Order: sequence, then C-alpha cells, then structure tokens
Amino acid sequence: MADEKAVVVFSGGQDSTTCLFWALERFKEVSTVTFDYGQRHDKEIKVAEDIAAELGIEHQIMDMSLLNQLAPNALTRDDMEVHAGEDGELPTTFVEGRNLLFFSFASIFASQRGAKHVVTGVCETDYSGYPDCRDVFVKSLNVSLNLGMGKEFVLHTPLMWLDKKETWALADKLGKLSYVKNKTLTCYHGIQGDGCGECPACELRQAGYDQYMQEKEREAL
Repeated sequence: MADEKAVVVFSGGQDSTTCLFWALERFKEVSTVTFDYGQRHDKEIKVAEDIAAELGIEHQIMDMSLLNQLAPNALTRDDMEVHAGEDGELPTTFVEGRNLLFFSFASIFASQRGAKHVVTGVCETDYSGYPDCRDVFVKSLNVSLNLGMGKEFVLHTPLMWLDKKETWALADKLGKLSYVKNKTLTCYHGIQGDGCGECPACELRQAGYDQYMQEKEREAL
C-alpha cells in the first residue's frame, strides 16, 4: 500500500484523527473529506479543516445538508437532548443513513483522485449501538460499492475491534497521543480537547484515556 492513495473520512474527532495518522504511515498520498450535514456544532468542520491544513493534507468539505432534512436527531437539532438509548432503543445521536452516505460519497471522491482505499474510524467494540458502525455493514457496503462502481475499493476500519483504551494506545504508538488528546473534537456539545466531560462521547473517551494511562504507568514500574 506504500505506493497507493487513500481518502480518510474525517470529522476532526479522536477516532478519525487517529485513523488519519494511521493512513499517513501506510499510503503514499492521503486526502481527507469532511461532511457538512448541518451538525449542531459545526465547529468540528473547522477543527477538521485546521488539522488537515496543519498537516498539509488535501481537505474537501462536502455539502450533505439533505441528510439533516431526512434524519432529525440530537446532533442536528437544538431542541433534542443528547442521551443514550434505553430499553434497546438507539441513542438520540444516531443519524440514519449517515455512514451509508458518507462512505459512498467518500468512495466517489476517492475514485476521482485515483485512490482505491477509504479509511473510516467506525468501531464495533466501544460504540453506541449504531448499526452502521458494524463490521458486517462495512463489508457489505464494500461489496456493493465495488459492484455498483466497477472499481476495487477497500474500506479500511483500523479501529473496528479496538476499545477506547486501545485506540489511545494506537495514537501513542503513532507518536500522536498528545496531539489527538488536545486538538480533536469528540464532544457532543462542541468542546475541543477534553470536552464537557458529561456527554456519552466524552465519558467514553475519558474512561478509555484513564485506563490506558493507568496501564502505561503500571508497565513503566
């Protein structure tokens, strides 16, 4: 893969930024694509743009506002509260069809640049139950994209079987632990770095970080 091109689906969050550094170590040329779907906190678009600029990487922002109209959710509506799913229901932050559209449009973007690799930060280990983060969905879509476009795309999911502790460990292995911790935006309330500390995304992120640092300290003894 060292002589090939890749596109990273990039939100400026912990997971996609870790995947970006992962891709930069493996591919000759890396581009990023961020989707504007009317996020409540569009600061994540600015964060993604800033990170890509700092790293000298091509960055494309795509208009996906139609998704906002089709799938109201807590990430796009101020009048909907962010809370985890209860009694088997999905969290209010689930955006129907988001990854289906994102990965499809990212593949079209990749095709236009002669890239066959698309990298995403979805994960089935530490996730909120989103059906479009599952390995079976990604593999199924990969087949459909190849059949529908007559290409041989590869959808890479470096974090699929990693929990948040292991994702921090990967960032550290890549030499980017501090960068990911301080410059990314994962918080559902739009606070960069360590975030609000209260929303589900921040709690999961912080718990994984604490677990990793405790393990790292034990290993150093």
